[in-house]
Amino acid sequence: MIDFTPPSIAFQIGPVPVYFYGICYAIGLILTYLVIQRQVRARGLNETWFANGMIIVAVAALIGGRAYHVIDQWQLYKDDLTRIVLPPYAGLGVYGGIFAGAVAVIAYARYHRQSFWAWADVIAPGLFAMEFVARWGNFFNQELYGPPTTAPWGIAIDCAHRVVGYLCPPDGTTPASAHFQPLFLYESISGLLGMLTLLWLSRRFAARLRTGEIALIFFIWYAAVRFMLEFLRVDNWTFFGIPMAQLISVIVIVVALTLLVVRHQRIPPGLSQPVEAAPDEVADDDPDEESDEPAAFESGAAGT
Repeated sequence: MIDFTPPSIAFQIGPVPVYFYGICYAIGLILTYLVIQRQVRARGLNETWFANGMIIVAVAALIGGRAYHVIDQWQLYKDDLTRIVLPPYAGLGVYGGIFAGAVAVIAYARYHRQSFWAWADVIAPGLFAMEFVARWGNFFNQELYGPPTTAPWGIAIDCAHRVVGYLCPPDGTTPASAHFQPLFLYESISGLLGMLTLLWLSRRFAARLRTGEIALIFFIWYAAVRFMLEFLRVDNWTFFGIPMAQLISVIVIVVALTLLVVRHQRIPPGLSQPVEAAPDEVADDDPDEESDEPAAFESGAAGT
């Protein structure tokens, strides 16, 4: 078992602490950018739109993820609201980030008259890349862990970071020497496998997949893993006794499966085949810029 408990602060710049959580998030963003950029180039999408849109979507996802986490862990913030916006940040809720990010992508794609699903397909592997790296920030914050375990990969959690269900004596009954299920690690591994799987599917079955199917597979994969892991949490946000993340996961899986079946039946095979934009649409974007990149792409629908 792993007895090491990491520090949350990596180093100090004068009086300003730099947290490992922020470093993991930054590295995750870089990897996400590189993964998506490669997909953008492979599909012939506009790299300038991607670079600009990445900033907008990342900010939206950060705000949405933080809002979801604060609601989920409201007991940590209700007595001191400044903790919501001041470091050290305790975490981000993935579903909140995905929802806010998706809204931003839909708006950005509509603004440029692009297919949301074509862009969602190239973004999906990047989201798994972000999960793969950023979840290690939870390790340094000593959060996102499950029940006590005797498994060799069980991690130690300081008494100061224990959730209510696993408090150390005398406030609780869980021994200070207890080790816990590393849920962050399970999600990180899922992110790595999910990223590799989606990239493989995009290359191996490009001629068979319909636009949007890679994104829908991402939603089903992530929701299924999240649904199962919620059984191992005791500090989750519940609705009539049912973890909210599980309710959302079920809805996501049902909707994604339905869309996968419907889109597979209605849309011809082939991933994001480019089509020529109307001359006035190209001119509207930048009349002085010469480019032979396609300005619009095949889609069964412009949004969700």
